Amino acid sequence: MNEKILIVDDEKEIADLLEVYLKNDGYTVYKFYNGTDALHCVETQTLDLAILDVMLPDIDGFRICQKIRERYYYPIIMLTAKVEDSDKIMGLTIGADDYITKPFNPLEVVARVKTQLRRYVRYNHAAGGSEGTEPDTEYDIRGLTINRSNHKCVLYGEEISLTPIEFSILYYLCEHRGKVISSEELFEAVWKEKYLDNNNTVMAHIGRLREKLHEPTKKPKFIKTVWGVGYTIE
Repeated sequence: MNEKILIVDDEKEIADLLEVYLKNDGYTVYKFYNGTDALHCVETQTLDLAILDVMLPDIDGFRICQKIRERYYYPIIMLTAKVEDSDKIMGLTIGADDYITKPFNPLEVVARVKTQLRRYVRYNHAAGGSEGTEPDTEYDIRGLTINRSNHKCVLYGEEISLTPIEFSILYYLCEHRGKVISSEELFEAVWKEKYLDNNNTVMAHIGRLREKLHEPTKKPKFIKTVWGVGYTIE
């Protein structure tokens, strides 16, 4: 195992507790109580996953998430004491992969960490390619090309950087081109978890995808919303 995990939380008890649980599972942990030191770690260490508290004394978790996403695509889990959907959507929109509300069971955090790392490893394995992998599976839709074999997405000749989850969402929609996919189906296909009512995770990631594809808000060319039903690529 020995994956390297960044923990940033100004509540010392929470950060220390997560450190103990993650180290017990064999992870290497870099723990900080402020954003400044955490950003220095991001710049100097090779990390596999980050756990970021939203509210920090100097730099908030959203800003750290944005800085990470400028260069890296490893999973990011946000922690917050707030329960507002707007905060969750904000985190997911700027590139977070998961969101956990305090108080929480540390075993749940460890489980989420394992899930995100498994997904990330699968993504990198597919991107790197290996003997015995399936042949190229590529879709080309009006200038948008997405290839599962090399995990590349190209829009009008320019490669678009997608996180593993963003890639999976877009690929699933392309794979089912012409069919309207509900948020429930999309969530369960990509996250491999049971969909819960009022789950805005899919909507947040669709918004992020549209932004990266330079989609106009009112008349998107690629990912279209069928109100009350779901999403489709025609």
